[in-house]
Amino acid sequence: MKEIIIIGGGWAGCAAAVSAAKAGAKVTLLERTDMLLGTGLVGGIMRNNGRYTATEEMIAMGGGDLFIICDNTARHKNIEFPGHKHASLYDIAQTPGEVLKLLINLGVQIVMEARITEVVMKDKMLTAVKDQQGREFKGDVFIDTTGTAGPMNNCGKYGNGCAMCILRCLSYGGRVSVTGLTGVEELTGKKANGSFGAMSGSCKLYKESLSPAIQEELNTKGVAIIPVPEELKEDHLSVKACQQYALSAFTDNVILLDTGHAKLMTPFYDLNRLRKIPGFENARYEDPYAGGKGNSMRFFNIAPRDNCLKVEGVNNLFCAGEKVGLLVGHTEAIVTGTLAGHNSVRYALGMELLELSRDLAVGDAIAYVKEAMLTEEGMGKKYTFSGSVYFERMIEKNLYTVDVPFITEKAAKLGVKDIFQTKLA
Repeated sequence: MKEIIIIGGGWAGCAAAVSAAKAGAKVTLLERTDMLLGTGLVGGIMRNNGRYTATEEMIAMGGGDLFIICDNTARHKNIEFPGHKHASLYDIAQTPGEVLKLLINLGVQIVMEARITEVVMKDKMLTAVKDQQGREFKGDVFIDTTGTAGPMNNCGKYGNGCAMCILRCLSYGGRVSVTGLTGVEELTGKKANGSFGAMSGSCKLYKESLSPAIQEELNTKGVAIIPVPEELKEDHLSVKACQQYALSAFTDNVILLDTGHAKLMTPFYDLNRLRKIPGFENARYEDPYAGGKGNSMRFFNIAPRDNCLKVEGVNNLFCAGEKVGLLVGHTEAIVTGTLAGHNSVRYALGMELLELSRDLAVGDAIAYVKEAMLTEEGMGKKYTFSGSVYFERMIEKNLYTVDVPFITEKAAKLGVKDIFQTKLA
């Protein structure tokens, strides 16, 4: 049985593990911390705008396991907030456990607190990775889903310092890029002003620290929009990774979404200023704990790759999640993780790799982002199914739809219906 080693247990790594296991491989998932899902532990937004299309495309192709979990654990479905329609919000407490159950049922071996710090190579092939405890993990094919957020030195140099986020670099060591360890030259995203990186797009407030009225609105509607007095407004939208939320409404209002936490749709907000807004007198940050100061910095260490998600320069290394480029979001991570996991097994078996058609939003996004990143202008933007540059492209190319039967029929016509359900080995 072919062995696939996945480094990184966020949404992309978990999706890759599901996909590779379903394709018939023996899968080991290595996670730096003690919990799966990474930033997905404090995320929660699914199906908004073009993510609905991408989700249904993946379900039609048989890669919908994690999306179905998010649907089943959703606290709210089909909600709207400024610039976004038909969103669902998964429960950040329940979802990780359901993902863990799925991986265990598929036979995935999960190794926690495995921070990879060394690679073993021969003739442009990875043969093993080693963690800081000295453990060695050998495999036939490897998938880098280590992300691009942090480590602390990046947050200090390009951001506002460590804000104590869910990545917990202080406790488990900073993120290490496996692609970088192989010697492959990586890329770094930029902000619109040309400086490196981008700040995570939202913070989380302890919901019970807000007024009863705001709590009630969140619990019943899933969203609360509170106008901000002019003298208390803060505009940090230009530094966000999530440019789909860089709308004036997110400056003029405090916009909260209920994922279990109260998800504050701004990268940071001075706590003392926030507490002057009615209903926020006792507000407290849950992630990052210093959310009044800043947030984690992302989009460092992006892997050069092809549209099958194979890393250029290493024959048996694939990538997924933010490693593939300036793609933002959990949906985007699951999409790329699913493709990378499937193709890793194809590669191990000597089969032709799968490149998704550009007639599908998921295939077009993977190819378009690669093309865009060849330009200076493209490197200064961020891309997502849910808004901004790429969602505009989806509309222009008639790729955006919520017509599920149409999406299913398209997948069948393209010959990829249930392809991620196929056992290859």
